[in-house]
Amino acid sequence: MANLTRFDPLSFDEPFENLVRNFFWKPVALEASKKMQIKLDVKEDDKNYTVRADLPGVAKEDIKVSVDGNQVAISAETKKETEEKKDGDYVHRERYYGSVYRSFSLAQAVDEAGAQASYRDGVLELVLPKRASGQNKQLTIQ
Repeated sequence: MANLTRFDPLSFDEPFENLVRNFFWKPVALEASKKMQIKLDVKEDDKNYTVRADLPGVAKEDIKVSVDGNQVAISAETKKETEEKKDGDYVHRERYYGSVYRSFSLAQAVDEAGAQASYRDGVLELVLPKRASGQNKQLTIQ
């Protein structure tokens, strides 16, 4: 005698379920994470690391940078407000407030006392001198 099973459209087989989840949900999740990520370029020469971080639309006062040994952390508060009015009434109004954070490790410790930071046109530039191997002093830049 044959076994009969009732088809349930809400319970997917494993391969089909993964296909549906990946097709519908991952693009949405990836798009949201792209908006909140700080894009970095890190260059190295004999004496320094040069870090360029894209932070468009962020005020200079809302950026914090800390360096501890070879660990670098960048955080920023983002604010965006748009408003459209027609004859004194709001037709469209949006506000966005959030924060972004990125940390990374460098191959060699940084001399925090000689570190420099500048911010212009939405790009944060850090010049982080490499610490000589004999130095043991550690400072934090904020």
